[in-house]
Amino acid sequence: MGNLIGKEVEEFKVWAYRMGKFAEIAKEDLLGHWSVLFFYPADFTFVCPTELGDLQDFYEEFEEIGCQIYSVSEDTHFVHKAWADASDTIGRIQYTMLGDPAGVLASQFGVLDEEEGQAFRGTFILNPEGKVRAYEIHDMGIGRNGAELLRKVQAAQFVEEHGDQVCPAKWKPGEKTLTPSLDLVGLL
Repeated sequence: MGNLIGKEVEEFKVWAYRMGKFAEIAKEDLLGHWSVLFFYPADFTFVCPTELGDLQDFYEEFEEIGCQIYSVSEDTHFVHKAWADASDTIGRIQYTMLGDPAGVLASQFGVLDEEEGQAFRGTFILNPEGKVRAYEIHDMGIGRNGAELLRKVQAAQFVEEHGDQVCPAKWKPGEKTLTPSLDLVGLL
């Protein structure tokens, strides 16, 4: 698998669960705003609810910056509903939970573990044109951090808006950025 930076999400159509309702979600639904595709191995597991709950804790902040979250597992939308009904943590989730039982999205983004029939923990930040601006892939047992993901989306948005500036490590909105130049080489 090659580099995915700049890759445009391909056409797809899957069923989703969100706050008591089912809906079909397609590529068009990811366009016109920033999106996070947040792949995880499976519903009713151990690390997954901690990650999805952590994302919910930051969901309002993602919405404030114009970014929608789409969690994705190889479970169906029916299983997502059953999980939300059975778990207080999952029951409070307000973002869209995509069902990908055929592995269409997980294959498209290179995170499908075909032997297990599950997705690795892949996180993809898409710009409003549906192009990947940042991503990371973790093994099944390594959980992610919602605060750091929010920071990465904010940095991706800043860099896209201000192409002549870059965000240093641990950058947060309002902090100093860098303008690449010959004068900075080797000084930081």
